[in-house]
Amino acid sequence: MAAQGAVDPAPLAGVTVVALEQAVSAPMCTRTLADLGARVLKVENPDGGDFARHYDDVVEGLAAHFVWVNRGKESVALNLKSPAGMEVLHRLLDHADVLVSNLAPGATARLGITPTDLAEQHPDLIAVEIDGFGAGGPLSGKRAYDLLAQAESGVCAVTGLPGAPAKPGPPVADVCTGLYAAISILAMLAAREQRGRRGAAVSVSLFDTMTEVMGYQLTYTRHSGIDQQPLGMSSPAVAPYGAYSTGDGQTVVLGTTNDAEWQRFARELLRRPDLAEDSRFQTNPGRVRHRAVLDAEIGAWCARHDLAHLQRAADTAGIGNARYNTPSEVLVHPQLTDRDRWRRIDTPVGPIPALLPPPIIAGFDPPMGAVPALGEHTIAVLAEFGLTDDEIDFLRLYGLIASAVG
Repeated sequence: MAAQGAVDPAPLAGVTVVALEQAVSAPMCTRTLADLGARVLKVENPDGGDFARHYDDVVEGLAAHFVWVNRGKESVALNLKSPAGMEVLHRLLDHADVLVSNLAPGATARLGITPTDLAEQHPDLIAVEIDGFGAGGPLSGKRAYDLLAQAESGVCAVTGLPGAPAKPGPPVADVCTGLYAAISILAMLAAREQRGRRGAAVSVSLFDTMTEVMGYQLTYTRHSGIDQQPLGMSSPAVAPYGAYSTGDGQTVVLGTTNDAEWQRFARELLRRPDLAEDSRFQTNPGRVRHRAVLDAEIGAWCARHDLAHLQRAADTAGIGNARYNTPSEVLVHPQLTDRDRWRRIDTPVGPIPALLPPPIIAGFDPPMGAVPALGEHTIAVLAEFGLTDDEIDFLRLYGLIASAVG
């Protein structure tokens, strides 16, 4: 449960982040910073804003992706294709600690905000750029989306089933890249605080992040010469480890991670000392080689019992187990409701439920700020950052800003 009656200041209180972001990767980065108390100014195109606003309309007219990764931010709708718009951006950056961007390849160069440009104009700024494939390689100029990065890095080849590769359901390339970017920002903020370091340039690519996530598979293949085949809800690394149908029409997930667990699994759970003593199954490499035999035995045993019995027996034997759940079942999962993990956050269409961020920090309640409408904070932010009424009126007259709510 989140700490109640928090009195400590937010960990990132006083940190201002300017975000030139679209879709999921950079918004996940900056939402993580906002959850820790940073102020995030989301600079959007007045003509439609972040395109993730329009992926769908299932949240009472808002898009599910957008409300997920954009709470706690202020939307400033500003046309950066004009000199006046860029001048305003630089005035925001004069007061910012961090700039996060994930624009199309070459966009920062066209806008004059490359790391070299920023080092000259804003020497104290921590500038983080998220891109698709990293600089300097044959794919550097290509657009990259979550699926493309997963396919290019081999993630889809180890997901699904043999002959039926799949993309993992969540956008793991976007999410992991955003979190690596947030970690980098926290490191640079700490360096600035501890050593007086000035600005920094950081780049994180979806492709590099996914090849890091593929670390086990790449290491295995380099040293074995074998491309491991995907196993659905199992793992090529350990056995037994997977999903099995139960007698009451549900699915139980059971697994072992070492030889001692396997012995308990066979003797105490299956009541099969013959399997425990079988030389084929004494070590994990042997069990992996003979996975089909074990899965057949375990599957037959699971089919004779209902889920509740299987989970009680597994818990008693100290064997890891879980229930296969659908998203609708997770929404009412007691592990979330009993720990008070849901909160209400404001949106342009009214309050909606949202999960607390994963870190639980003693003495700190995450702010769980509102999801902004496009341009909702434009006028207030520009005035706060020193623009006069005449300057704001000029920008509005020429369509370089938007301030309409909704």
